[in-house]
Amino acid sequence: MGLFKSKSEKEIEKKMLIRRTINSMNKQIAQLEEQKKVFVEKAAAAKKNGLNAQYELALTGYKMTLLQQRRAQEMLLNFEITSQMKDMTMMTREFLGGMSVLSKEMAKLADDKEFIEVQKQFEEAMGKAERQAEQMDLFMEMSSDTFQTAAGNAGAVDDSQLREMIEREAGKDAFSDDAIEQELTQLRKKLDSEV
Repeated sequence: MGLFKSKSEKEIEKKMLIRRTINSMNKQIAQLEEQKKVFVEKAAAAKKNGLNAQYELALTGYKMTLLQQRRAQEMLLNFEITSQMKDMTMMTREFLGGMSVLSKEMAKLADDKEFIEVQKQFEEAMGKAERQAEQMDLFMEMSSDTFQTAAGNAGAVDDSQLREMIEREAGKDAFSDDAIEQELTQLRKKLDSEV
């Protein structure tokens, strides 16, 4: 490959970088999801063994991981939205460049009267494109407000729900008091029937 890259090669490299970044961010979000599961398991183990300090530590780790995951998701959304905006800006630039060339060609072919009509149509098209850009700006602002409202409604993690989930997880273990009692009852029945 030569020292100088063509415009299309540079564009392909940019698109690949964007795709790699999105994949990397998605991978990070998935890793944080796995990390949350580990904290739930650790909290359940600590709860079963009566280790209150470790139980609280696992809860804190879970909350911190959840906040990191939310931040990563926000960054991913911002990156994807910005990438789309870049694509739209490039499309608009190409449109304007094409319109410029087309207008020049039309000017050569048209007489003054026709050129005035073409200019009027061109200005009308530009006005519509500008209104569309303003509408897009308004949409992006409203979307941002919607994301912020949704994030605010999600609120903090409810400790009581988290504790309940961990206690349910702790109760699933084969060494919980209920599981041991059930197993002993079955063993007694089996022994009584053999006697």
